[in-house]
Amino acid sequence: MSRTIDYLFTLMSPWAYLGSAPFHALAKRHGVTIRYRPVMLLNVFSETGGLPLAKRHPVRQAYRFVELQRWRSFRQVPFNLRPKGFPFDPVLADCAIIALQAAGRSPEPYLAGAHRAVWAEDRNLSGTEEVAKVLEAAGEDADAVLAAAASDAVRAAYEANREWALQAGVFGAPSYVLDGEVFWGQDRLDLLDVALTCGRPPYRTDGDT
Repeated sequence: MSRTIDYLFTLMSPWAYLGSAPFHALAKRHGVTIRYRPVMLLNVFSETGGLPLAKRHPVRQAYRFVELQRWRSFRQVPFNLRPKGFPFDPVLADCAIIALQAAGRSPEPYLAGAHRAVWAEDRNLSGTEEVAKVLEAAGEDADAVLAAAASDAVRAAYEANREWALQAGVFGAPSYVLDGEVFWGQDRLDLLDVALTCGRPPYRTDGDT
């Protein structure tokens, strides 16, 4: 029986970009289903005690920059540490993922292209023109997907992902939720791999029972 991982992320997260390819490879290796749940990260931050990047202490900002360099080297991906289009409004680009999934389409090709657009190609995905280009490059009907992405149903689903994240105990992106257990950060992919390999029961926040 196939297992499902709820994947909480946003295209505005560099960490989601760094972890996207290895996460999808891991999911394929284990034969698990990915339930994509793009989420407005800033809202999750504000409701769980986190701070947006610009409001963090300079020491934390500086360390983040070093970590991004480390992981860029480790993952061996093209990565602009200071893209011109960052920060940007990710709602439309994120909602295109929901629209694709609702239509029975795999969001993975679009997601890979969108990540590259932001973090390797210095493109701003806040507007329809650039999002349409990424959709078309992924072989999708850009007009249809964008219309769906702007619909009330998809925007409601986007908001529902935020509510789901908070109830699940998610406070940052990317997060991978397996059987109710949250793995926060692309640097937890090895631990997610182990959990899937050994088939252990999920760890709980109340400790051993």
